[in-house]
Amino acid sequence: MAKQIPERAQVVIIGGGIVGASVAYHLAELGWSDVVLLERHTLTSGTTWHAAGLVGCLRATQNMTRLAAYSAELYESLERDMGHATGFRKVGSLSVADNPERMEELVRGASMANAFDVDVEVITAEDLCGRYPLLNPEGIVGGVWLPGDGQASPVDTTMALAAVAKENGVRILEGVSVERIRTADGRAIGVDTDQGPIDAEHVVTAAGMWSHQLGRDIGVNIPLHACEHFYLVTEPIPDLPSGLPVLRDTDNCIYVKEEAGRLLVGAFEPVAKPFGMEGLPTDRPFMQLDEDWEHLAPVYEAACERIPALSDVGIRLFFNGPESFTPDDRYLLGETPEVRNHWVATGFNSIGMQSAGGAGKVLAEWIVNGRPPMDLWDVDVRRMQPFQTNRRYLHDRSVEALGLLYAMHWPFRQVETARGVRRSPVHDRLVGLGACHGEGGGWERPNWYAPEGVEPVYEYTYGRQNWFEHSAAEHRACREGAAYFDQTSLAKLLVQGPDACCVLNRISSADVDVEPGTSVYTTWLNDRGGIEADLTVNRLDEERFLVVTAFSTQVKDANWIDRHTPDGARMTVTDVTSGYAVLGVFGPKARDIVAPLTDADLSNEAFPFGTLQEVDLAYARAIAIRRTYMGELGWELYVPTEFALGAFDALWESGAPAGLTPAGYHAMNSLRMEKAYRHWGDDIADEDTPLEAGLSWGVAFDKPGGFIGHDALVAQREAGVVRRLVQFRLDDPEPLLYHDEPVFRDGTLVGRITSGMYGHTVGGALGMAYVGCEPDTPRAQVLEGSFDVDVNGVRIPATASYRPFYDPDSLQLRL
Repeated sequence: MAKQIPERAQVVIIGGGIVGASVAYHLAELGWSDVVLLERHTLTSGTTWHAAGLVGCLRATQNMTRLAAYSAELYESLERDMGHATGFRKVGSLSVADNPERMEELVRGASMANAFDVDVEVITAEDLCGRYPLLNPEGIVGGVWLPGDGQASPVDTTMALAAVAKENGVRILEGVSVERIRTADGRAIGVDTDQGPIDAEHVVTAAGMWSHQLGRDIGVNIPLHACEHFYLVTEPIPDLPSGLPVLRDTDNCIYVKEEAGRLLVGAFEPVAKPFGMEGLPTDRPFMQLDEDWEHLAPVYEAACERIPALSDVGIRLFFNGPESFTPDDRYLLGETPEVRNHWVATGFNSIGMQSAGGAGKVLAEWIVNGRPPMDLWDVDVRRMQPFQTNRRYLHDRSVEALGLLYAMHWPFRQVETARGVRRSPVHDRLVGLGACHGEGGGWERPNWYAPEGVEPVYEYTYGRQNWFEHSAAEHRACREGAAYFDQTSLAKLLVQGPDACCVLNRISSADVDVEPGTSVYTTWLNDRGGIEADLTVNRLDEERFLVVTAFSTQVKDANWIDRHTPDGARMTVTDVTSGYAVLGVFGPKARDIVAPLTDADLSNEAFPFGTLQEVDLAYARAIAIRRTYMGELGWELYVPTEFALGAFDALWESGAPAGLTPAGYHAMNSLRMEKAYRHWGDDIADEDTPLEAGLSWGVAFDKPGGFIGHDALVAQREAGVVRRLVQFRLDDPEPLLYHDEPVFRDGTLVGRITSGMYGHTVGGALGMAYVGCEPDTPRAQVLEGSFDVDVNGVRIPATASYRPFYDPDSLQLRL
């Protein structure tokens, strides 16, 4: 019998798992009750029903931690305050370390948790075993105790969210299958179901592992792949203490929770089993997959050694069910760049339970208000690249992605699967020079170069890794002579047309209505004054601009232009990233190396900093832009792809007498840190303003027509900022900084490191952090006091400065 479905709704949500229910709940809470949630079978019958139900509060970043903490509060409140059972119990969690490196990871994570205002305690092996008496203490170094963590029933919690949503007017229809999302003029306008069409203003895809195909059918990239996920439930264990904490033994790839006198033991094994390569079944609610003892045996044997009681008890249930994983193990949230009014909340990488409450809340606010309520770049769907819809790529990456959740989170760790996707035209030349490539957005990028006789592979540690001194040599070559950087992965957007200048000037905080041949650094702001992008706008002629940005924001920044281009504007945007290699030459000797290859005058007078010219370069024509992320004299040379090898060979030959040195992205990072150059996504993002970040010099407050975010910045300038971005150098030259280390002033926590790297020229680890202040605090006074940074549980004195520790007057880049 056909369901009675409505003809239209304000919002249609596809998927009746805990995430879809959370979105519905929060939309209704915000007053949007004309919402329809569609589930093909019955609520929770996809992935939610077999989730382990862990609710952890600590995530890798501050805002993700805020969302996880909100989930725990919500699930507790649903039962305590609203009378809907969720089974939430705040039992706490323990993480075990059985080697010093894992212990350092846990200690650093605990320090980060303190900066995020999460209750955490580093404990000894003895204390750990006291809290979890089933443990075999052999080999345990120590651990971490998080008292706020808990567990809940995924099914009960979903039903609770759905019940409250229905009480507030949401219609939840089970047994209705969405066949396709309907679109028109680049917008989602509804769905086609097996019971008929539903018109809608917004469509939310929260369909778990089935989301990929729903997106693919309408040209939307939702990159995720299903993997088999295993757990075991024991028979009742005599005298098992009730309310045991959740145990995470990541070195042995397991998590353990107590449930009604039994133990549930789950696995995140290093080599996973992808599922659904031939297509995902749509007719199997509450899907279970075949047992695979051979696959799970090594993990379970390790579990029995850690918890000997497991060897003495039978197994009641061997469970194997599919879950979806994304290429970078972070979920997908937000409005899709390809289709407006189409939203996604999917790909939760086995943390859907602890993420659903917060994710549903912020997505609902995003839909209702038209903007995200906080910095959500970690999970923004726009971080994904178009190629990542490739099914073979997703399959191959998923083999590794599941296990990476519990693998060591080494600094600079590189993925090992699905490599070699995007390569610079000079990739093989760089391999021949000893490049050790890392991966970012599919790009193979040289991170460091191994000298002759050294294998170009990473040896990970929290201390100085095997490439440290090699990268230091590259760093010094750039400061003292000249270094070559392959910058081909830079994203390049050609914006052209009679209205290009007007549109870009409205988007940009700086004035980009400049003379052709000018390169302008600018921020792009939201209406709150937050930094959505920082990039360069390079004017080629009256109607053509080359926007150059990071590979990681390639999709986002193109989408930002599109969404802020008025209807009818005479302008086009073309992604020309693949059309140009970028050969970067920087250092005091850069001019001597490039000059023999061109008849252009490269003198400071004829080719000053912040300008560009089209020049001959060997046998090629190139766009030469005099700009730097390294703080030295140099040029970014944009060479059409088919000419890149020839231009590189000529450049390399010209540079040989001057000692031109290949340098990687680790050196670029250390060089930019010495100059206090900000990195979007770490030091600046959409909750940070140019006034707070020390970038007001790049804001043209008085330019005609203003810019997006102008009024918010003016208001903040008048009211005063409540925090400022400060650079720090550790006084002890030995410790290293990475990110999120707590910063103390006179013993009081005042911030956390946003990004860190060792400064080889200044002889110490460098980092940046926002330091809070009162609105009327004089700028200089923020730096007063004694500063320390917590590094692996030890407070290290640090020197604070607004000015860069290297070449604060920027004399070198204007040689």
